[in-house]
Amino acid sequence: MRNGITIGQAAAFVGITIKTVRHYHKLGLVPEPERDSSGYRRYGSDDLLRLVQVRTLAAAGVPLAEIGSLLDADSALFAAALVQIERQLDDHIAELTARRAMLHRLTDGDRTLLPDRAVALLRQMLVLGYSEDEVAATREGWVLAQALVPDGFDDYLTEFEHASQNPQLIVLIRRVAEAAAWEADDLRIDDLAVDAADHYLADPALLKTVTGMQARTDGAARYAMIAHHGEEPTPAMVRLSALFESRLRAAGVRIPTPDPQ
Repeated sequence: MRNGITIGQAAAFVGITIKTVRHYHKLGLVPEPERDSSGYRRYGSDDLLRLVQVRTLAAAGVPLAEIGSLLDADSALFAAALVQIERQLDDHIAELTARRAMLHRLTDGDRTLLPDRAVALLRQMLVLGYSEDEVAATREGWVLAQALVPDGFDDYLTEFEHASQNPQLIVLIRRVAEAAAWEADDLRIDDLAVDAADHYLADPALLKTVTGMQARTDGAARYAMIAHHGEEPTPAMVRLSALFESRLRAAGVRIPTPDPQ
């Protein structure tokens, strides 16, 4: 009969669950001890040491897929790998710190320009994965929209809130962000414009984020200020926007055309 402790005791000593221990076994990170005469696996000191090593690396953010080779490496490679992991953690910490600072700025400063509901939605955008630049651009657009069309802004927020809960829209937004770096004659822009227009046309509430605001304006000038506010768009984005709005107009959606300069 082999001396040692049960899997439950091993898990408790190491500070993980039995399910986690078995998952480590399945991944090959920790060899399974042989069964004793009673049919139970007994964990010795070597097994516990390996469990502690795997748990520690996993808790430090090392992907499980990399832990096995890391533990089996010689001391020099192990030390070099830990340095790289530390850099990755530093980068992640810096990103989280920047996001927290952004949240604080939104909470502390935006309430003087936007209602609490709008500030909450901007914070939710960060949670959903929008970049800080996208959130900042949205914030500026909302400040402008509230000033130009105050009577329709609350309805617009309702429509935006509905849209932000649509996972397909999030994917579409990511594609649009990528398109900014494309060449203006890239054929993918045509496909993206069709996909975007069709997605908006299929969701009346989402479509109102385009039509609802301009319906309350006194012409194309205010709509253009709101819809096209921001940094100078790239040629690809200019073409994408034109194709998108053209397809909406072809479907009978009223989109004001800016007066020629």
